[in-house]
Amino acid sequence: MNTEKQKTLTGFRKAQSLLKKIIDMAEKDSYCIDIMQQNLAVIGLLRAANQTLMQGHLNSCFRSAMAAKNEKRKTEMIEEILSVTKIFNR
Repeated sequence: MNTEKQKTLTGFRKAQSLLKKIIDMAEKDSYCIDIMQQNLAVIGLLRAANQTLMQGHLNSCFRSAMAAKNEKRKTEMIEEILSVTKIFNR
């Protein structure tokens, strides 16, 4: 397993663990600010994982598509990147 994939999986696992903690905190009526702080930590972990995934994609799939002569695939790849970026920036 490559380093980028391992880093992404570690981030997902940490986020999953924190989500379980947040659910437990909410069920126990913990202080709202404490829950929100944990929630923001999960959001940060997921954003970091997304960034790592994007870097990996750009350095592999995207780079290969741009080097190929298939103009349709190049256009599709650019549209995919734009679509994901749009969702991320909501």
